[in-house]
Amino acid sequence: MADDPYLWLEDITGDDALDWVRAHNEPTIAEFGGDRFEQMRAEALEVLDTDARIPYVRRRGEYLYNFWRDADNPRGLWRRTTLASYRTEEPDWDVIIDIDAIAAADGEKWVWAGASVIEPDHSRALISLSPGGSDAAIVREFDMATRQFVTDGFEVPEAKTQISWEDEDTVLIGTDFGEGSLTESGYPRLVKRWRRDQPLQDAETLFSGAETDVLVGASADRTPGFERILLSRAIDFFNEEVYEVRGNELIRIDAPTDATVSVHRGWLLIELRTDWSSGGAEYAAGSLLAADYDEFLSGTAELAVVFEPDEHTSLYQYAWTRDKLFVVTLADVASRVQVVTPGLWRAESVPGIPDNANTVIATADDLGDEIFFDSSGFDTPSRLLYASGGDELTEIKRAPSFFDAADLDISQNFATSTDGTAIPYFVVSHRHVRAAGPTLLGGYGGFEVARTPGYDGVLGRLWLARGGTYVLANIRGGGEYGPTWHTQAMREGRHLVAEDFAAVARDLVDRGITSVEQLGAQGGSNGGLLMGIMLTQYPELFGALVCSVPLLDMRRFHLLLAGASWVAEYGDPDDPDDWEFISKYSPYQNISTDRRYPPVLITTSTRDDRVHPGHARKMTAALEAAGHPVHYYENIEGGHAGAADNAQTAFRSALIYEFLWSQLTN
Repeated sequence: MADDPYLWLEDITGDDALDWVRAHNEPTIAEFGGDRFEQMRAEALEVLDTDARIPYVRRRGEYLYNFWRDADNPRGLWRRTTLASYRTEEPDWDVIIDIDAIAAADGEKWVWAGASVIEPDHSRALISLSPGGSDAAIVREFDMATRQFVTDGFEVPEAKTQISWEDEDTVLIGTDFGEGSLTESGYPRLVKRWRRDQPLQDAETLFSGAETDVLVGASADRTPGFERILLSRAIDFFNEEVYEVRGNELIRIDAPTDATVSVHRGWLLIELRTDWSSGGAEYAAGSLLAADYDEFLSGTAELAVVFEPDEHTSLYQYAWTRDKLFVVTLADVASRVQVVTPGLWRAESVPGIPDNANTVIATADDLGDEIFFDSSGFDTPSRLLYASGGDELTEIKRAPSFFDAADLDISQNFATSTDGTAIPYFVVSHRHVRAAGPTLLGGYGGFEVARTPGYDGVLGRLWLARGGTYVLANIRGGGEYGPTWHTQAMREGRHLVAEDFAAVARDLVDRGITSVEQLGAQGGSNGGLLMGIMLTQYPELFGALVCSVPLLDMRRFHLLLAGASWVAEYGDPDDPDDWEFISKYSPYQNISTDRRYPPVLITTSTRDDRVHPGHARKMTAALEAAGHPVHYYENIEGGHAGAADNAQTAFRSALIYEFLWSQLTN
């Protein structure tokens, strides 16, 4: 829009904009905040707060650490226990930090944003706390022995900071150092070495990136015998240069910039996003390669193929213990788990992995020999599996069932997209229901994110247990079939994402699973963009849509918050050639006054500093002006997740499902 009448709604905390937000929140809550909403909110909160949830952990030294929220601790507890205690039904937790207590003392609505604990002695930690759940956070140094923040220790004001320990008196930091220190995406452009008791402005600069980069960062590997500093420069969202810092020298790890590289002890792993020729050999996109790290730097390494994709199988996840590499692959979106011995690089199936479940690596101890897997399905609560050394997997935790799944039937179908590509999707339905019924279709389709089956207690209680059908579409743009499933849908190929999703919607109706009037769809972030496209390009396929924390104004997305970092995914609106294809689907620029749109609920968060809330606000205002049915809710807290604690998550979930029930069952 040459003249955007709603540009003023991009003023995130402006008085006029927030008055507009409140004026739109109130009627939405009034319309959908009835008895069923309150019942669903209570049911969702019970799922989120129950002590029967699995407390997922990460090993640091002799302890297993967990972050936990419940009704008594809405902001959360950072706590730890021993493995022996963890294996009991009621572990003895030692609370390290009480976020509610800190928030009360500081008079701030802190949201836990993580802890960087120095290895291997675990004497100090860098604690990140976000005001309201934004990506930007403060950082404070914490003494693990005294359980107190360190007076005059390392402390960083609110920013999108990258920080890690080099030693007990030195950190590697990228943050907002002042003018010119951030990229156009709002992330650190400089990496510095900051020594204790030194003013931050006097810290030694290790590397300067370009303003057009996404970000630069550095981390120190403190594994005894393998100490090294790695520095990365993200040129765009999918390309980065990685270096080892040796004194004043930067040594490039000369893998393709669009590959993901990682170093473990003496081994280098390279995950390819595109085909690569090296040493006279050809390696396919989606392959995982391994080499001796020092030999690779010297140019003498022989590359070993750890995994090579095929038409149906892709690499999903991998993680190291000290001496083993565990690899999870997807075969038509079904998980397979293998273990690989470095040097031999021969993959073997991991015994004890449950059949007919989606199994992922929950956490692995790269300094030891222990690994945790999480295994679940749409109708099967999570099981936490544990192995140490050569021992067989054993189940040590099981999540409760939050809804009766005895009547559920899980199936996988394939829809045919416009170009003839087969698009898989999962259907979670009820055996006793023969007629078409209320159906919720979910999808994402971006950034090579694979959507896989998994247990969702809130979805189960608020939707499935009430008789709804749920569908998960594995559309292009994601990573379900490896990087090419994503790359073909980037930039000028973005139309494939929408065509795939629309094909699944049509297929659901053609098969009699649902009707147009009873078909709803939901997506957030990049998935929110997809919902905006469905609304403006395919309105005849849906009875209702939910569009959360969305990108919608693709003419200005690169100018708002972190938007510049996504130009590699979507294209550059300032380039006329790119705008030619972006303009065809950008929801904000394609609102029709002639076509009939289904009702839509648009949600966002004031504190979302990743996807600007202005997208949701402006789209709502423009839809209203065009006479379309639109409902709006903006949470003042929550960041990009849309909620800052369990109560807010329960509220938002109940609002969404009440909206869907009210629209799809009338």
